[in-house]
Amino acid sequence: MFGNLSRNDWMLFIIFAAVVLLAPVLFMPLGAAYPALLQKFAIFAIFAIGFNILFGLTGYLSFGHAAFLGVGSYAAVWSFKLLSMNALPAIAFAVICSGLFAALIGYVSLRRSGIYFSILTLAFAQMSYNLAYSVLTPITNGETGLQLSQNDPRILDRAFASSSQGLPSPDLFGITLQGYAGFYFCAAALIICFFVTLKLFRSPFGMMLKAIKSNQNRMRYTGFNTRPYLRSAFIISGMFAGLAGALMAVTDPLAGAERMQWTASGEVVLMTILGGVGTLIGPILGAVVIKYFENIFSSFNDGALHSAFSALPDAIEMPLVKLLSLFVGDGWHLTLGLIFMAIVIFLPGGIMEGIRRLTTRFTNGGGGKRVSQSKLQPAE
Repeated sequence: MFGNLSRNDWMLFIIFAAVVLLAPVLFMPLGAAYPALLQKFAIFAIFAIGFNILFGLTGYLSFGHAAFLGVGSYAAVWSFKLLSMNALPAIAFAVICSGLFAALIGYVSLRRSGIYFSILTLAFAQMSYNLAYSVLTPITNGETGLQLSQNDPRILDRAFASSSQGLPSPDLFGITLQGYAGFYFCAAALIICFFVTLKLFRSPFGMMLKAIKSNQNRMRYTGFNTRPYLRSAFIISGMFAGLAGALMAVTDPLAGAERMQWTASGEVVLMTILGGVGTLIGPILGAVVIKYFENIFSSFNDGALHSAFSALPDAIEMPLVKLLSLFVGDGWHLTLGLIFMAIVIFLPGGIMEGIRRLTTRFTNGGGGKRVSQSKLQPAE
């Protein structure tokens, strides 16, 4: 299933791992070096590269991937409540549960393709979201969300260690996963996931998925049964989403149904398209860009805008603040929409296409040479 990596692949992996591990230093000039935001970068990057395995390699667009994110969160919190506060069993349990749920959803959804597949996955995700608020309330705790309690069994912890006072926190063999320790735990998971994805992209299995995206009907005519490959890609993608959901529970031991809402599924689609569909680095860049701008624009309010433009006359300040308030705070999604529109219009291949254009321009000795269309095709 996994192919061999070339020298360039190993260089890419080493550089990526170094950038991730040095993120607290590299993001300091951008004001994004604090642990909570860095954890978001790593977690949603895992979510995005997992989604890209399905969408980027096979062309099957799922609008329901947030369901696996939510299942992973619920499974991890239940592991904390029943077994141990150690993060490793919680992550293993979350990945297994998400994989099984993805196998069930994929068995039904992959009987259709195109828009019908997308609608089926959206329907299953919304069903899961509504069930979490109604029928499955004993498991999900409904609107309140699933939380830790001092009275939780935690069988393994109580068997091998004395119970502590107060509400416990997730740990890794005694190391509390808060602050930068929590970020580096998520960073290690991201590096491992990137390595697995890189191996998968270079493997015969990955080539088969790319062939399915290129022309599935031709493959069927030549005798290949494409459904097992699609089902495997769907399950792997769901397990990545479950891992991201588990890491959310590790950094914040709370699981709610809002993580399964269709907006969360739409967000990972935007991340992947914004960064570059079918590329290795693109979805990670898309996740970082969206979460960074979310952190900036959602933090602004009318008071901050008035303070920023206080030097202007009132006749100019008031209309300007009223206009800009539509794009910040709770309305920051409008800004995200404008950014997404600009990327789609001017860089259809996402951020990675822009990077390739700049690289080609400089390596060709300036802008005098025209970039061929073949050079602008998505690269891994």
